[in-house]
Amino acid sequence: MASSSQWFETIAEAQRRAKRRLPRSVYSALTAGAESGVTLEDNLTAYRELGFFPRIAAGANTPEIGCQVLGQAMTMPVLISPTGVQAVHPDGEVAVARAAASAGIAMGLSSFASKPIEEVIAANEKLFFQMYWLGSRERIEQLLDRARSAGAKAIILTLDWSFAHRRDWGSPAIPETLDLRAMLKLAPEVLVRPRWLRDYARAGGPPDLGVPNMSRPTGSAPSFFEAYGEWMSTPAPTWSDVEWLCAQWEGPVLVKGVSHPDDARAAVQAGAAAVSVSNHGGNNLDGTPAAIRILPGVVGAVGDDIEVLLDGGIRRGSDVVKALALGARAVMIGRAYLWGLAASGEAGVSNVVEILRSGIIETLNAIDRVAIRDLCPDDLIIPSNFTRAPATSRV
Repeated sequence: MASSSQWFETIAEAQRRAKRRLPRSVYSALTAGAESGVTLEDNLTAYRELGFFPRIAAGANTPEIGCQVLGQAMTMPVLISPTGVQAVHPDGEVAVARAAASAGIAMGLSSFASKPIEEVIAANEKLFFQMYWLGSRERIEQLLDRARSAGAKAIILTLDWSFAHRRDWGSPAIPETLDLRAMLKLAPEVLVRPRWLRDYARAGGPPDLGVPNMSRPTGSAPSFFEAYGEWMSTPAPTWSDVEWLCAQWEGPVLVKGVSHPDDARAAVQAGAAAVSVSNHGGNNLDGTPAAIRILPGVVGAVGDDIEVLLDGGIRRGSDVVKALALGARAVMIGRAYLWGLAASGEAGVSNVVEILRSGIIETLNAIDRVAIRDLCPDDLIIPSNFTRAPATSRV
């Protein structure tokens, strides 16, 4: 936990501290959404439409909040969602992994991460390796083999990004490498954030923006844009490709980015162990409903055939309880822990996780539930027009 001078009591405060600490371009990369930000905003406002009826005089209890996700026992129903190129703190994903391990929760590690999988898994063995459909099948097998050799417990296959670049407030400028020219261009915004600059100076220099987990067996780490270019030039996968990947891995695979119930059913047929209802944090197709609005439809489509997770908009423990009451096994957090990391490194991530843990317990006590497995839609006040579902099915 952070020291008393560093401690923050809400994730909103972590975000405020991150904004004060990070260079403008780095902070913008964390907060941006696609196009006009309709989905980004709905990911947050949807939770505010759900309410609770508290119960009183129920007696004190210590709720059971542990669960299993993809075969891994966790102390609470919260996972670290994979995010790429963490230039918010020199320790990056290793600091996040340590905080997650201390909390007893699993971590998703991006194939676009700034730290190699071998280094991160040494800090947290409950690691799920995230990848995109990228390159040839031979190339994908190479990435799977490395994850397997490192000891990854599962694969997260992210399929929910359609390369939407246009943002009404402007996209953050991300250089390919931090060479002298790039550093001179960024100097005005970096120099006004001396703590960020000091931390990187002490660590040996600015982030190199390489993606070591995308290295080929005989090559060095490509730059983010080199790897990004390989991904963009790869034809989109089919469900038969997903089925092939699940067979190659021979372990749990989570398909991330599901919005349509038909896609959830297809994931079951392809052999996935779990799906994550997600819209890539509002960075995919703008106008997609908030993840929690479409969660009930996905849960209803697959029943107990597959684990259903939710990723998007979690900012407090009561948000987690709302997602679980609507059928999620657990939730994944992204921006929340990055703000904690920016605010105070590993301690800040631990602070964020503890805020969620405490909030889950407080909410369960307030509605008189002794275990997260007992949660159901009846625990919520749900407006009649809250959920979203497609009018037709293609199946």
